[in-house]
Parts: sequence; structure tokens; C-alpha cells
Amino acid sequence: MPDNEGEEAVGGEKDSSPIPLEWKFSQVFGERSAGEEVQEVDIISAIEFNKTGNYLATGDKGGRVVLFERMDNKDHRNEIDLDLERHDHSMGQHPEFRYKTEFQSHEPEFDYLKSLEIEEKINKIRWCEASNGSLFLLSTNDKTIKFWKVLEKKVKKISEMNIDSSHTVARPSTLASVRSPISNGGSTNISYNFPGIEFKYPPGGFPSLRLPVVTSNETNTAAMCRRVYAHAHDYHINSIATNSDGETFISADDLRINLWNLENNSQSFNIVDAKPSNIEDLTEVITSAEFHPTQCNTLAYSSSKGLIRLIDLRQSALNDNNAQLFEERNTQSSRSFFTEIIASISNIKFSRNERHLLSRDYMTLKLWDINMNSGPVETFQVHEYLKPKLCDLYENDSIFDKFECCLSGDGLRVATGSYSNLFRVFGCNSGGETTLEASKNPTRTLEQNSVKPGRSLSNLTRVIRRGTDNTIIEVNGTSYDFSSKLLHMAWHPTENSLACAAGNSLYMYYA
Repeated sequence: MPDNEGEEAVGGEKDSSPIPLEWKFSQVFGERSAGEEVQEVDIISAIEFNKTGNYLATGDKGGRVVLFERMDNKDHRNEIDLDLERHDHSMGQHPEFRYKTEFQSHEPEFDYLKSLEIEEKINKIRWCEASNGSLFLLSTNDKTIKFWKVLEKKVKKISEMNIDSSHTVARPSTLASVRSPISNGGSTNISYNFPGIEFKYPPGGFPSLRLPVVTSNETNTAAMCRRVYAHAHDYHINSIATNSDGETFISADDLRINLWNLENNSQSFNIVDAKPSNIEDLTEVITSAEFHPTQCNTLAYSSSKGLIRLIDLRQSALNDNNAQLFEERNTQSSRSFFTEIIASISNIKFSRNERHLLSRDYMTLKLWDINMNSGPVETFQVHEYLKPKLCDLYENDSIFDKFECCLSGDGLRVATGSYSNLFRVFGCNSGGETTLEASKNPTRTLEQNSVKPGRSLSNLTRVIRRGTDNTIIEVNGTSYDFSSKLLHMAWHPTENSLACAAGNSLYMYYA
């Protein structure tokens, strides 16, 4: 859907709200049938569109990376045709992707020095700049980052041979000799070694000799690991982010952020070190890190205290203290045991307009203006209905779930996931909100809820335990399944198209 005329992102001169969108189902990959048990290794753990939106990558807990390719504009590479394609989508068509390839990115390992098992689960995927018709991406598990090149190889076949396979007789590895005279100069005394076959010349010999012709009828997609970046993190890697310069990237764990050059996997530079001299004095850890979309010297990282720090790499080699701090201040009266837990930021994303930063904590989405650190410019309530049940969420560890967030390309809308495979789309500037379910009928939940009478939150919020991992909460007659959570989603960079990971299934929607 093209940008709406007259609309401007939050913080602009105009204060118009975005037009509500009607979301429709587009595609699903890996849909499971009713009653089918999902294998742990098949659960999607990372998802990312590339810069153009023509490719989508997913990673799973089994260490595999799966690539999808957009089909509806594959043969339209110039900007004019792409603009026409986007206009066509606004008239009712929807983006169509197909499976391209998959490869095993990581294997389970064991650190014998620390007696630590290293899972193969893919934590993050980031696309790099494409070059010479090849795709490049970074993938990481808890300890090791890998740089992959994905290219299409043409399978060469040789045709128009002089030897006709229909005139050959298979035999055990024998010496096939030519005994009949041939018209074009052959000798009956010369023997030829054809392993396993006896060659027979046609009567009268060959009228002419043909040179073999090389043809390419098939194309295979291959993935090659170009570099491995290892042994640089003592703690689990939670983020990687590529720089706009196309040459460097960062990797972040709980206490440190390292800067790498894509061409050098033997050395990295520590640019943030949050580890105190006495580990007992540790009060917060790094939870997410992201580069600015165009300023290669600027990056932001978030912490478990709900803080966001914006740093300029030009100011200092080590940027522990040289940071612009973004924080929403809470009054002491509103603080509780769960305040810091639910304030922990699980994901941050820069908007493409370069001015705003989106953060996701357990309860809310917050939109920040990077030029104003006094507080968020807008807060979107995601899990407000769960406030009365924080104790139960703490007991079953659901309060520690890490949801991702994403923004539309025009910066007018934001989205994030929730429980029961639900996701929510919010319009900035009080543009309303939409709750959808990751299924072929995304509005099914809304239709079911609309026929139920409204009741008070205090009377109908209750928890029913069904085992240790499955908790059902009912709010106003709606049941929320805590074993089904939509943690990962991505927004197409130029169109209103969403990709959502629900278990082992990848759902795609458009508006």
C-alpha cells in the first residue's frame, strides 16, 4: 500500500493520524494440521526481511536458516517497475513469496573449558549488502556468528555428443577395440579404452564429427560459510546489527558490545563494557542493540532496567559513560517487586525516518524521539490486562518472555506480538489499534469476542493452571494461551506487509 498523502510520522509538523488498515491473510509456510505436535527444533526463533523486501530469512531452534524469495516482482528490478508493482498491490494484489533454500547454520557444541552446552538455536539474523548477484547474511547462536554467502549455481550439462548411448553395450570394465574400417581416417589397429562399455560405430562410420556443446538447464542455490566470528563473548549473544557503511557490524551479549569488520574475523573491538569491577555490584544487563539506519557512527542499546542509551562512536573508543540516556521516570508510589522485571526492554528498532526509536518491554510499546530524552512521545498498551496477574506470570516464568517489535516503512504504524498467537498493530498519533490472530482468518478472535457481553476486569480475570508450561488466563470472556506466544515478527521495509512466526509456522499478511 503506498504512502498516504498528507500523512507524516510522529513528531512532524502535521498531526494527522494514519488511516486504519484492513489486514488480510496472504500466505502460510509450515502450517501444522490439527493435533500435530510441533518439534522443538522446528520452532522459528528469528525473522528478518532484507533491505529491498524481496527476500525473507527465518532461523529456528534447530540451527537452520530458511530463505524465501518474492515472486510477484522477481522480473521487475528497476525502480519504475517496482513502483508500478507497489501500486498494483494497493489495488488488491498481495505480495507472494516462495521457498528458496535452507541450510544448516549452526550445530550443537560443547565448551569443554566451561563445561557448557552451546545450543544450535538461531538467536538473530541480519542481512548484509548484496553483491554480484549473491546474497549475504549474518546468523548467530549464543556464542558464534557466521557470515553466509548464498548464490545461484548453474548446473552445466554436455550435449550433442558423437557417442549415442543407445548404441552402446554395457560390460564389465573391459577394453573396447575398434575393428571395422571407418571412412574418416580411423585405423582398425587402434584400441580405445571405454570403461565398462563396448563402443560400436554405425555402419559406414560418422559422416562428420560434432563438438560437444555445454548447456545450462538448471540452477541450484548454494550457501557457503565465508567467515566465522567466535571466541569474543563470555555471555550469550542477544543481538547483532549491521552498519550502514556495509563494512562493519556489532554483536552484543549481556555485558559487552563488540565492533567487527566483516572482512576480519580474528579481531573485534570492545566499544561498550557494562561489567563492573565487582560482579556483585551488577544491577543491569544489555538486552538489545541496534545501529542507526544511516549514521554509521550512531547506535543504541537497551538494558534490563528499561533504559536506552544512544552513543556516538566518534566520541570515545569505549562508550560506557558517553551516552544519551532515554528513560521514563516512575514515581516511587507506583513501584513494586515487578517494576524492574516488566520494565526490561526486550527489543529496540530504529524507524526508517531516522528520528524515532521503538522499544518493547513486557507491558508496552514505547516510541521515542531521539532528539528528546525526557520520555517517550507515545506509549502503546499491549498487556495492560495482565497487570492483576503478575504474580502468576512470575511463577510460570511468562513474565520473562522476550517479544520483538517492528515499525512500518513510513513510520506511521508499529506492531508487536502477544499470547495465543495474537499480534497487535497500533497507529501513531492516536491512530487506533488492531488485534489479529496468526491464522488463515486473522480476525477470527475479534469476531468471537464481539458477540460476548462486556464485563468488569476484576470479576473475570482468573488463572487456570494446566501443567507447568500451559497457563490460561481469561479476561472479559477471552482465553489467552501462554503456551502459544508470537515472539517474532517483521514488517516489510516499503509496504504494509507483515511476517509473523507462530511456533513452526510462518504467516504473512498484507493491507
